[in-house]
Amino acid sequence: MNDPVIEPFGPLTHESAPLRNKIMKSLRRAIETGLLEPGTRLVEKDLCQQLNVSRTSLREALRQLQSEGILTDLNNRGLAVVTVTAEDAENIYRIRGVLEPLIVEQFIENAPDAEVEALKAHFLRLKEAYLHGNAEEIVASKRDFYDRICTGARNPIAFGVLSKLTVLTSPLRRRSVVRPERRVQSIAEIEKIVTSIAKRDKAAAKAAAEEHVAHSARSALHASEPAN
Repeated sequence: MNDPVIEPFGPLTHESAPLRNKIMKSLRRAIETGLLEPGTRLVEKDLCQQLNVSRTSLREALRQLQSEGILTDLNNRGLAVVTVTAEDAENIYRIRGVLEPLIVEQFIENAPDAEVEALKAHFLRLKEAYLHGNAEEIVASKRDFYDRICTGARNPIAFGVLSKLTVLTSPLRRRSVVRPERRVQSIAEIEKIVTSIAKRDKAAAKAAAEEHVAHSARSALHASEPAN
């Protein structure tokens, strides 16, 4: 007689994870575009009404964002959007300086020609945002551009890390991208990345990505300095 098969876990009958992910995405975008500024205290009742979700689903999303360091606890008075220090911002840009060239290299290795063409189209939309859009439109368009690169790179881990890092520095990025000279520089730098990718030139693409992050860091950190 065979021993009975014991199932260690019961079947999952709810779909809270997809809803939680949608809530997290909405909150990330609110932080990224400045609707939720650093230090803003999150009121669960208000968020439930605005997002039309249950408190249980909202709390699941908030706990995840807290574990990622995007939200911080206010000594048992609720959660608030984290405020990034200048030192933290410098470290974030140093990490991006390593991560983004890697993603670009993996995009060249793994993305078929159709995805390269799609990336070119994304760049044109990003360029239009830089030329005629506001800070929120530029940040959103650039997020979509890098989402495309991460997808083509077949590196979901890097996608998650980069998403977190860009959210944390979004206030600095918004102040940086409104500078006219930085807009022009960014277009040229990103075009260099895309051109190198189209040529499947990994060395040139990595160098262009490193240059773009270095210049972005310089501009963003300068924008965060108090005026004399």
